[in-house]
Amino acid sequence: MAEADPMIRTGAGTLTRADLAESLHRQVGLSRAESAGIVERILAHMCEALSHGENVKISGFGSFVLRDKGERIGRNPKTGVEVPIAPRRVLTFRASQMLRDRIVEG
Repeated sequence: MAEADPMIRTGAGTLTRADLAESLHRQVGLSRAESAGIVERILAHMCEALSHGENVKISGFGSFVLRDKGERIGRNPKTGVEVPIAPRRVLTFRASQMLRDRIVEG
């Protein structure tokens, strides 16, 4: 009986760093330690770019974009008291059309 494709996951679980490293190990044939190191280096590179204000775009997957949100007035829903919300930088993700199509196909 043929082994299932390691990239096809069942259930609604969570894909982890370990899962990515294991998939790399199986598909490319690197050692588990090398695979884990590559996953860590890729994620570290992405984090470094984002921390320096750069956006990250992965073709066919999506874009991680930094947005600066200005100060605004919010309201405490329990008391109704207005409170200022400080300006901040937020990270957003926009899936590529290819990824959105694959998600719809299920």
